[in-house]
Amino acid sequence: MTIIAWVILGLLAGAIAKAVYSGYQGGGILSTMILGIVGAFIGGSIFTLLRTGTLQLTAAGAGLSLTGILVAVLGAIIAIYLWGLIRRSSNV
Repeated sequence: MTIIAWVILGLLAGAIAKAVYSGYQGGGILSTMILGIVGAFIGGSIFTLLRTGTLQLTAAGAGLSLTGILVAVLGAIIAIYLWGLIRRSSNV
């Protein structure tokens, strides 16, 4: 997948995940893009684990398809949740 496709997938997945996830996440367009790209790796890795039974660091399996965007959004939602846990534990 080219860098342009990564940016588009990151923006789409990050924006959708931020819209779906309740509460305030903060950050601008760059953090949304990074969140989406990280989410694509998290979602793709979980998707590969469920499909093949092996844990591999992969991006959203189908790229810029509907399945790829869905997997990346689910991964981005997981990333938002984990980031919230990290931020909460560091504030204590």
